[in-house]
Amino acid sequence: MTAPLTGIRVLEIASLGPGPFCAMVLADLGADLIRVERPTTASPASDPPPDPLQRGRNASIALDLKDSEGLEVLLGLVESTDVLIEGFRPGVMERLGAGPDECRARNPALIYGRMTGWGQEGERAATAGHDIDYLAISGALYPIGDADRPPPVPLNLIADFGGGGMLLALGICAALIGRTPGGAGQVIDAAMVDGAALLTAMLHGMRATGMWGEDRNANLLDGGAPFYRSYETADGRFMAVGAIEPQFYAVLLEGLEIDPEELSGQYERAHWPAMTEQFAAVFSGRTRREWEQVFAGTDACVAPINDPGEATTDSHMAQRGSFIEIDGVVQPAPAPRFSGSDLPIPSSPRPPGADTDRVLAGLGYTMERIAELRQRGVII
Repeated sequence: MTAPLTGIRVLEIASLGPGPFCAMVLADLGADLIRVERPTTASPASDPPPDPLQRGRNASIALDLKDSEGLEVLLGLVESTDVLIEGFRPGVMERLGAGPDECRARNPALIYGRMTGWGQEGERAATAGHDIDYLAISGALYPIGDADRPPPVPLNLIADFGGGGMLLALGICAALIGRTPGGAGQVIDAAMVDGAALLTAMLHGMRATGMWGEDRNANLLDGGAPFYRSYETADGRFMAVGAIEPQFYAVLLEGLEIDPEELSGQYERAHWPAMTEQFAAVFSGRTRREWEQVFAGTDACVAPINDPGEATTDSHMAQRGSFIEIDGVVQPAPAPRFSGSDLPIPSSPRPPGADTDRVLAGLGYTMERIAELRQRGVII
Protein backbone atom coordinates (compact mmCIF):
# COMPACT_ATOMS: atom_id res chain seq x y z
CA MET A 1 0.00 0.00 0.00
CA THR A 2 1.69 3.18 -1.18
CA ALA A 3 1.12 6.65 0.20
CA PRO A 4 -1.47 8.75 -1.68
CA LEU A 5 1.03 11.18 -3.24
CA THR A 6 3.71 8.64 -4.13
CA GLY A 7 5.25 9.61 -7.46
CA ILE A 8 4.41 13.32 -7.17
CA ARG A 9 7.53 15.49 -7.37
CA VAL A 10 7.56 18.79 -5.48
CA LEU A 11 10.12 21.58 -5.59
CA GLU A 12 10.02 23.74 -2.45
CA ILE A 13 11.68 27.16 -2.44
CA ALA A 14 12.73 27.52 1.20
CA SER A 15 10.67 29.94 3.27
CA LEU A 16 9.29 30.17 6.80
CA GLY A 17 6.14 28.90 8.52
CA PRO A 18 3.20 28.08 6.24
CA GLY A 19 5.26 27.22 3.14
CA PRO A 20 7.35 24.54 4.89
CA PHE A 21 4.21 23.32 6.67
CA CYS A 22 2.51 22.78 3.32
CA ALA A 23 5.59 20.95 2.04
CA MET A 24 5.69 18.82 5.21
CA VAL A 25 2.07 17.79 4.71
CA LEU A 26 2.73 16.81 1.08
CA ALA A 27 5.86 14.89 2.10
CA ASP A 28 3.93 13.11 4.87
CA LEU A 29 1.45 12.01 2.20
CA GLY A 30 4.22 10.49 0.10
CA ALA A 31 5.37 13.25 -2.27
CA ASP A 32 9.02 13.35 -3.36
CA LEU A 33 10.32 16.74 -2.18
CA ILE A 34 13.44 18.73 -3.01
CA ARG A 35 13.99 21.80 -0.82
CA VAL A 36 15.93 24.69 -2.40
CA GLU A 37 17.90 26.72 0.15
CA ARG A 38 19.85 29.92 -0.20
CA PRO A 39 23.64 29.42 -0.17
CA THR A 40 23.87 31.61 2.95
CA THR A 41 21.89 29.04 4.96
CA ALA A 42 24.17 26.15 4.05
CA SER A 43 27.75 25.20 4.73
CA PRO A 44 29.78 21.99 4.55
CA ALA A 45 29.31 21.61 8.32
CA SER A 46 25.58 22.35 8.37
CA ASP A 47 23.58 20.23 10.78
CA PRO A 48 20.02 19.15 10.08
CA PRO A 49 17.58 21.54 11.78
CA PRO A 50 15.51 20.07 14.63
CA ASP A 51 12.43 21.39 12.85
CA PRO A 52 9.50 19.04 12.15
CA LEU A 53 8.37 21.41 9.39
CA GLN A 54 11.44 20.32 7.40
CA ARG A 55 11.01 16.57 7.80
CA GLY A 56 10.41 14.20 4.93
CA ARG A 57 12.41 15.97 2.23
CA ASN A 58 14.21 13.67 -0.15
CA ALA A 59 16.91 16.20 -0.81
CA SER A 60 18.15 19.67 0.12
CA ILE A 61 20.11 21.77 -2.32
CA ALA A 62 21.56 25.28 -2.02
CA LEU A 63 21.34 27.57 -5.05
CA ASP A 64 22.01 31.25 -5.63
CA LEU A 65 18.91 32.08 -7.66
CA LYS A 66 20.23 35.58 -8.36
CA ASP A 67 22.99 34.01 -10.45
CA SER A 68 21.94 33.06 -13.98
CA GLU A 69 23.46 29.60 -13.67
CA GLY A 70 21.77 28.99 -10.32
CA LEU A 71 18.49 30.00 -11.94
CA GLU A 72 19.15 27.61 -14.80
CA VAL A 73 19.60 24.75 -12.35
CA LEU A 74 16.21 25.59 -10.83
CA LEU A 75 14.50 25.75 -14.21
CA GLY A 76 16.11 22.44 -15.13
CA LEU A 77 14.55 20.89 -12.05
CA VAL A 78 11.18 22.42 -12.93
CA GLU A 79 11.11 20.44 -16.17
CA SER A 80 10.56 17.18 -14.28
CA THR A 81 8.53 18.56 -11.38
CA ASP A 82 4.79 18.34 -10.73
CA VAL A 83 4.51 21.11 -8.14
CA LEU A 84 6.53 24.18 -7.15
CA ILE A 85 5.92 25.94 -3.81
CA GLU A 86 7.14 29.48 -3.12
CA GLY A 87 6.39 31.87 -0.28
CA PHE A 88 7.83 35.24 -1.31
CA ARG A 89 6.05 38.58 -1.63
CA PRO A 90 4.35 39.13 -5.00
CA GLY A 91 6.83 39.81 -7.79
CA VAL A 92 9.95 38.37 -6.15
CA MET A 93 10.00 35.15 -8.17
CA GLU A 94 9.27 37.10 -11.34
CA ARG A 95 12.26 39.38 -10.68
CA LEU A 96 14.45 36.31 -10.19
CA GLY A 97 13.27 34.96 -13.55
CA ALA A 98 11.43 32.01 -11.99
CA GLY A 99 7.85 33.24 -11.97
CA PRO A 100 4.94 31.18 -13.24
CA ASP A 101 5.43 32.21 -16.87
CA GLU A 102 9.11 31.21 -16.97
CA CYS A 103 8.55 27.96 -15.10
CA ARG A 104 5.49 26.88 -17.05
CA ALA A 105 7.29 27.67 -20.30
CA ARG A 106 9.66 24.86 -19.29
CA ASN A 107 6.86 22.62 -17.98
CA PRO A 108 3.27 23.50 -19.00
CA ALA A 109 1.89 20.84 -16.63
CA LEU A 110 3.51 22.46 -13.60
CA ILE A 111 1.28 23.39 -10.65
CA TYR A 112 2.74 26.60 -9.24
CA GLY A 113 1.74 27.13 -5.60
CA ARG A 114 2.10 30.65 -4.20
CA MET A 115 1.90 31.24 -0.43
CA THR A 116 1.48 34.84 0.71
CA GLY A 117 -0.14 36.72 3.55
CA TRP A 118 -2.21 39.24 1.61
CA GLY A 119 -2.47 37.55 -1.78
CA GLN A 120 -1.07 38.40 -5.19
CA GLU A 121 -3.08 41.62 -5.52
CA GLY A 122 -4.91 44.13 -3.34
CA GLU A 123 -3.73 47.30 -1.59
CA ARG A 124 -1.79 45.38 1.09
CA ALA A 125 -0.25 42.80 -1.25
CA ALA A 126 3.26 44.30 -1.26
CA THR A 127 3.44 44.98 2.49
CA ALA A 128 4.69 42.83 5.32
CA GLY A 129 2.39 41.06 7.74
CA HIS A 130 2.07 38.18 10.15
CA ASP A 131 -0.60 35.79 11.35
CA ILE A 132 -2.12 38.29 13.78
CA ASP A 133 -2.51 40.89 11.01
CA TYR A 134 -4.31 38.50 8.69
CA LEU A 135 -6.61 37.45 11.53
CA ALA A 136 -7.30 41.09 12.34
CA ILE A 137 -8.28 42.12 8.81
CA SER A 138 -10.31 38.97 8.08
CA GLY A 139 -12.53 39.35 11.14
CA ALA A 140 -11.19 36.18 12.76
CA LEU A 141 -9.40 37.90 15.66
CA TYR A 142 -12.03 40.29 16.99
CA PRO A 143 -14.46 37.64 18.34
CA ILE A 144 -11.77 35.94 20.47
CA GLY A 145 -11.24 36.79 24.13
CA ASP A 146 -12.82 38.58 27.08
CA ALA A 147 -15.06 41.58 26.51
CA ASP A 148 -13.06 43.91 28.77
CA ARG A 149 -9.65 43.18 27.25
CA PRO A 150 -8.05 43.44 23.81
CA PRO A 151 -8.35 40.26 21.73
CA PRO A 152 -5.57 37.85 22.77
CA VAL A 153 -2.94 36.39 20.47
CA PRO A 154 -4.13 32.86 19.52
CA LEU A 155 -0.61 31.65 18.64
CA ASN A 156 -0.02 31.57 14.87
CA LEU A 157 -2.10 28.51 14.16
CA ILE A 158 -5.09 29.99 12.37
CA ALA A 159 -3.73 32.07 9.48
CA ASP A 160 -0.23 30.65 9.11
CA PHE A 161 -1.05 26.98 9.23
CA GLY A 162 -4.82 26.43 8.98
CA GLY A 163 -5.63 29.29 6.61
CA GLY A 164 -2.24 29.27 4.89
CA GLY A 165 -0.20 26.09 4.64
CA MET A 166 -3.11 23.68 4.87
CA LEU A 167 -5.13 25.69 2.35
CA LEU A 168 -2.24 25.60 -0.12
CA ALA A 169 -1.84 21.85 0.38
CA LEU A 170 -5.54 21.40 -0.35
CA GLY A 171 -5.28 23.60 -3.41
CA ILE A 172 -2.31 21.60 -4.71
CA CYS A 173 -4.10 18.29 -4.20
CA ALA A 174 -7.19 19.66 -5.97
CA ALA A 175 -5.08 20.91 -8.87
CA LEU A 176 -3.37 17.54 -9.17
CA ILE A 177 -6.75 15.81 -9.38
CA GLY A 178 -7.99 18.34 -11.92
CA ARG A 179 -4.92 18.07 -14.15
CA THR A 180 -5.71 15.84 -17.09
CA PRO A 181 -2.99 13.60 -18.59
CA GLY A 182 -0.94 15.82 -20.84
CA GLY A 183 -2.95 18.85 -19.72
CA ALA A 184 -1.76 22.18 -18.38
CA GLY A 185 -1.16 22.92 -14.74
CA GLN A 186 -2.23 26.12 -13.03
CA VAL A 187 -1.14 28.78 -10.58
CA ILE A 188 -2.54 28.66 -7.04
CA ASP A 189 -2.84 31.95 -5.14
CA ALA A 190 -3.13 30.86 -1.49
CA ALA A 191 -3.40 33.91 0.77
CA MET A 192 -3.45 33.57 4.53
CA VAL A 193 -5.97 36.41 4.79
CA ASP A 194 -8.34 34.48 2.51
CA GLY A 195 -7.82 31.29 4.47
CA ALA A 196 -8.46 33.01 7.79
CA ALA A 197 -11.69 34.45 6.37
CA LEU A 198 -12.69 31.04 5.02
CA LEU A 199 -12.37 29.54 8.49
CA THR A 200 -15.00 31.99 9.77
CA ALA A 201 -17.72 30.65 7.45
CA MET A 202 -19.85 29.18 10.25
CA LEU A 203 -19.56 32.37 12.30
CA HIS A 204 -21.00 34.38 9.41
CA GLY A 205 -23.86 31.92 9.14
CA MET A 206 -24.59 32.37 12.84
CA ARG A 207 -24.48 36.16 12.46
CA ALA A 208 -26.96 35.99 9.60
CA THR A 209 -29.46 34.06 11.72
CA GLY A 210 -29.05 36.24 14.82
CA MET A 211 -27.22 33.54 16.76
CA TRP A 212 -24.05 35.63 17.08
CA GLY A 213 -23.69 39.19 18.34
CA GLU A 214 -20.73 41.51 17.94
CA ASP A 215 -19.86 41.63 21.68
CA ARG A 216 -16.98 39.38 22.68
CA ASN A 217 -17.35 36.76 25.39
CA ALA A 218 -21.14 36.83 25.03
CA ASN A 219 -21.81 34.14 22.44
CA LEU A 220 -22.03 30.39 22.19
CA LEU A 221 -18.46 29.65 21.14
CA ASP A 222 -16.44 32.60 22.46
CA GLY A 223 -16.49 31.80 26.17
CA GLY A 224 -19.77 33.54 26.86
CA ALA A 225 -21.64 30.29 27.36
CA PRO A 226 -20.92 28.69 30.76
CA PHE A 227 -21.02 25.26 29.12
CA TYR A 228 -18.40 26.13 26.46
CA ARG A 229 -15.33 27.61 28.12
CA SER A 230 -12.36 26.85 30.38
CA TYR A 231 -12.31 26.62 34.17
CA GLU A 232 -9.48 26.68 36.70
CA THR A 233 -9.14 23.78 39.12
CA ALA A 234 -7.97 23.64 42.74
CA ASP A 235 -4.35 22.99 41.72
CA GLY A 236 -4.13 25.91 39.30
CA ARG A 237 -4.68 23.73 36.22
CA PHE A 238 -7.56 23.97 33.76
CA MET A 239 -10.44 21.96 32.31
CA ALA A 240 -12.16 22.56 28.97
CA VAL A 241 -15.95 22.25 28.84
CA GLY A 242 -17.84 21.85 25.57
CA ALA A 243 -21.28 20.54 26.56
CA ILE A 244 -23.32 22.38 23.92
CA GLU A 245 -26.08 19.84 23.28
CA PRO A 246 -28.72 19.40 26.00
CA GLN A 247 -27.97 15.70 26.50
CA PHE A 248 -24.29 16.46 27.08
CA TYR A 249 -25.14 19.43 29.30
CA ALA A 250 -27.19 17.11 31.49
CA VAL A 251 -24.17 14.83 31.95
CA LEU A 252 -22.03 17.87 32.79
CA LEU A 253 -24.41 18.95 35.55
CA GLU A 254 -24.48 15.42 36.91
CA GLY A 255 -20.68 15.37 37.16
CA LEU A 256 -20.63 18.79 38.80
CA GLU A 257 -23.31 17.57 41.23
CA ILE A 258 -25.56 20.51 40.33
CA ASP A 259 -29.32 20.01 40.43
CA PRO A 260 -30.78 21.13 37.07
CA GLU A 261 -33.78 22.49 38.91
CA GLU A 262 -31.50 25.05 40.57
CA LEU A 263 -30.51 26.58 37.24
CA SER A 264 -32.31 28.56 34.59
CA GLY A 265 -32.53 27.10 31.09
CA GLN A 266 -29.28 26.22 29.40
CA TYR A 267 -29.69 28.79 26.62
CA GLU A 268 -31.09 31.72 28.64
CA ARG A 269 -28.24 34.12 27.99
CA ALA A 270 -29.23 36.61 30.65
CA HIS A 271 -28.35 33.99 33.26
CA TRP A 272 -25.03 32.91 31.71
CA PRO A 273 -22.80 35.16 33.90
CA ALA A 274 -24.29 33.76 37.11
CA MET A 275 -24.10 30.20 35.80
CA THR A 276 -20.47 30.76 34.88
CA GLU A 277 -19.66 31.90 38.39
CA GLN A 278 -21.37 28.83 39.82
CA PHE A 279 -19.51 26.46 37.51
CA ALA A 280 -16.20 28.20 38.28
CA ALA A 281 -16.75 27.80 42.01
CA VAL A 282 -17.47 24.10 41.65
CA PHE A 283 -14.46 23.44 39.39
CA SER A 284 -12.17 25.26 41.81
CA GLY A 285 -13.04 22.74 44.51
CA ARG A 286 -11.15 19.80 43.00
CA THR A 287 -7.85 19.20 41.23
CA ARG A 288 -7.60 18.65 37.51
CA ARG A 289 -6.82 14.99 38.05
CA GLU A 290 -9.92 14.58 40.21
CA TRP A 291 -12.10 16.16 37.53
CA GLU A 292 -10.54 13.90 34.90
CA GLN A 293 -11.64 10.92 36.94
CA VAL A 294 -15.15 12.34 37.42
CA PHE A 295 -15.72 12.81 33.70
CA ALA A 296 -13.70 9.87 32.33
CA GLY A 297 -15.77 7.81 29.90
CA THR A 298 -18.76 10.17 29.99
CA ASP A 299 -20.40 12.31 27.29
CA ALA A 300 -20.03 15.54 29.27
CA CYS A 301 -17.56 16.87 26.69
CA VAL A 302 -15.05 17.79 29.39
CA ALA A 303 -11.29 17.39 28.90
CA PRO A 304 -8.10 18.40 30.70
CA ILE A 305 -6.22 21.25 29.08
CA ASN A 306 -2.82 19.71 28.39
CA ASP A 307 0.28 21.76 27.83
CA PRO A 308 2.19 20.72 24.67
CA GLY A 309 4.43 18.35 26.61
CA GLU A 310 1.49 16.69 28.35
CA ALA A 311 -0.26 16.25 25.01
CA THR A 312 2.56 14.00 23.80
CA THR A 313 1.98 11.57 26.69
CA ASP A 314 -1.80 11.80 26.99
CA SER A 315 -3.22 8.26 27.10
CA HIS A 316 -5.66 8.78 24.23
CA MET A 317 -3.03 10.42 22.04
CA ALA A 318 -0.62 7.61 22.88
CA GLN A 319 -3.19 4.94 21.97
CA ARG A 320 -3.68 6.58 18.58
CA GLY A 321 0.02 7.20 18.03
CA SER A 322 -0.68 10.87 17.46
CA PHE A 323 2.93 11.80 18.25
CA ILE A 324 6.14 10.24 17.04
CA GLU A 325 9.83 10.80 17.75
CA ILE A 326 12.35 11.56 15.03
CA ASP A 327 15.99 12.01 16.04
CA GLY A 328 14.99 12.81 19.60
CA VAL A 329 12.38 15.40 18.61
CA VAL A 330 8.82 14.50 19.63
CA GLN A 331 6.39 15.84 17.05
CA PRO A 332 2.93 15.26 15.57
CA ALA A 333 2.55 12.14 13.43
CA PRO A 334 1.40 12.41 9.82
CA ALA A 335 -2.36 12.80 9.39
CA PRO A 336 -5.00 11.98 8.26
CA ARG A 337 -5.04 8.19 8.07
CA PHE A 338 -6.06 6.12 5.09
CA SER A 339 -7.62 2.68 4.91
CA GLY A 340 -5.84 1.75 1.69
CA SER A 341 -2.54 3.59 2.03
CA ASP A 342 0.39 3.51 4.38
CA LEU A 343 2.01 6.78 5.43
CA PRO A 344 5.71 6.14 6.04
CA ILE A 345 7.50 7.44 9.12
CA PRO A 346 8.90 10.80 7.94
CA SER A 347 12.62 11.00 7.40
CA SER A 348 14.77 13.44 9.35
CA PRO A 349 15.29 16.99 8.09
CA ARG A 350 18.18 17.17 5.65
CA PRO A 351 21.20 19.40 6.37
CA PRO A 352 20.80 22.51 4.20
CA GLY A 353 22.43 21.93 0.84
CA ALA A 354 23.50 18.37 1.68
CA ASP A 355 22.30 16.88 -1.60
CA THR A 356 23.29 19.55 -4.10
CA ASP A 357 25.90 17.41 -5.86
CA ARG A 358 23.60 14.40 -6.14
CA VAL A 359 20.70 16.42 -7.52
CA LEU A 360 22.86 18.24 -10.06
CA ALA A 361 24.44 14.99 -11.16
CA GLY A 362 20.93 13.70 -11.78
CA LEU A 363 20.40 16.66 -14.11
CA GLY A 364 23.50 15.68 -16.11
CA TYR A 365 26.06 18.04 -14.59
CA THR A 366 29.60 16.66 -14.52
CA MET A 367 31.63 16.67 -11.31
CA GLU A 368 33.97 19.21 -12.87
CA ARG A 369 31.06 21.53 -13.65
CA ILE A 370 29.63 21.07 -10.14
CA ALA A 371 33.02 21.93 -8.63
CA GLU A 372 33.20 25.06 -10.78
CA LEU A 373 29.75 26.22 -9.67
CA ARG A 374 30.67 25.58 -6.06
CA GLN A 375 33.89 27.57 -6.37
CA ARG A 376 31.91 30.52 -7.75
CA GLY A 377 29.39 30.30 -4.88
CA VAL A 378 26.47 29.46 -7.17
CA ILE A 379 25.88 26.28 -5.16
CA ILE A 380 26.85 24.99 -1.75
